[in-house]
Amino acid sequence: MEKVEIKTQITVFDSINELPADVKKLMDAAIDAKQNAYAPYSKFKVGAALLLEDGTVIKGNNQENAAYPSGMCAERVAIWKASSDYPTKKILKLAISASSASQILNEPVAPCGGCRQTLSEYELKQKDKIEVYFMGEIGKVIMTDSLLNLLPIAFDKSFL
Repeated sequence: MEKVEIKTQITVFDSINELPADVKKLMDAAIDAKQNAYAPYSKFKVGAALLLEDGTVIKGNNQENAAYPSGMCAERVAIWKASSDYPTKKILKLAISASSASQILNEPVAPCGGCRQTLSEYELKQKDKIEVYFMGEIGKVIMTDSLLNLLPIAFDKSFL
């Protein structure tokens, strides 16, 4: 038996105001997208914004459904829109912001497992890292230079 230690590295910004100007603009787009989330059941709204290599910003937000499994996360809405409308463009950065009607989210809210898996597919497909920034409603912002830092043992097409 062998014990293997997996390490990852993140950068923590104290607030959105510490972000580089281009990333702050992208996070502002995610915050804007969050306002249009359809979350009548959970009251948990998420907005995502992707920056493509040509400067295009793609926004997405979570979309709930009374048949709960039929809803969709903001990150997947955004990345599938990017893939559908701009299939040859690389994704450089992703910004995510979340808020809840039941509490003020002052800690960063990371992508769920399903979103991590979906996003990793696109990072592997394009053979370039996607920087990921995520926050709650206020407070700290976490950045990682690769989605795979959030999913270190990824399932990918090599297993198929």
